[in-house]
Amino acid sequence: MNQENATPESNDPVLLERSDGIAWITLNRPAKRNAISPPLVYRMVEVLAELEVDDSVKVVVLTGAGNAFSAGMDLRDYFRATDGKPAEQMKLFRANALWQWKQLRFFAKPTIAMVNGYCFGGAFTPLISCDLAIASDDATFGLSEINWGIIPAGVVNRAVAQVMNERDAMYYVMTGEPFDGQKAARMGLVNESVPADRLRARVTELAEVLKKKNPTVLRTAKIAYRNAAEMSWEQANDYLMAKNDQSVLHDPEKGRATAMSQFLDQKTFRPGLETYAR
Repeated sequence: MNQENATPESNDPVLLERSDGIAWITLNRPAKRNAISPPLVYRMVEVLAELEVDDSVKVVVLTGAGNAFSAGMDLRDYFRATDGKPAEQMKLFRANALWQWKQLRFFAKPTIAMVNGYCFGGAFTPLISCDLAIASDDATFGLSEINWGIIPAGVVNRAVAQVMNERDAMYYVMTGEPFDGQKAARMGLVNESVPADRLRARVTELAEVLKKKNPTVLRTAKIAYRNAAEMSWEQANDYLMAKNDQSVLHDPEKGRATAMSQFLDQKTFRPGLETYAR
């Protein structure tokens, strides 16, 4: 394991580990429950840009140090400290939008959110922007903005509407009540919830599944889904056929032809049950 930041006490607001093709990004402000501050924002932009072009990294996991994924935006450092400073605030808000959804939602590699504790407010955007999410049963979620006089802004409400049904979303947006990992899984906010002592193991299992897939096709599949979900059926049909052709054309593994041969000629591959031999 190559751990670029050796200890949780590091002053770096973001820790990065690389291990067997998995990059583990850890938001590292445990004393502040990993609240999102300006240094964390700018560091996340750098880390994601670095990992996207690192050929040794196949899957990215986002989590938090200590007992929190992230408590959301740091009210003092992110908001109060930039009030009345429009140029500084615009730069910060743009950088935060960049990493939280523009980079994460269309990241070239699969991403998994590992929710290990508190996840509030502004943390919902990067959580939902990750392709997949696994939570600890005892994680605590909340859209608490209503409690301190604002709405879930940025694109938090938009992100929530992407994965939760309207009744559930409206209930928690309007009440600010917290809920646990099991409830989050039932509502579709995360894929599943597991006991805390199984969380990292389960995320690793999922990452190992993703590592076995053809990376070119995997990247195309996730981006195609993101875009097609907001198109009409007619637009989606044209777009997805074009993306499929693009994927086949640019795939250095020639995965489609290889899989076809393994299934039809060699009879060594069952596409409904496994990945072709790469």
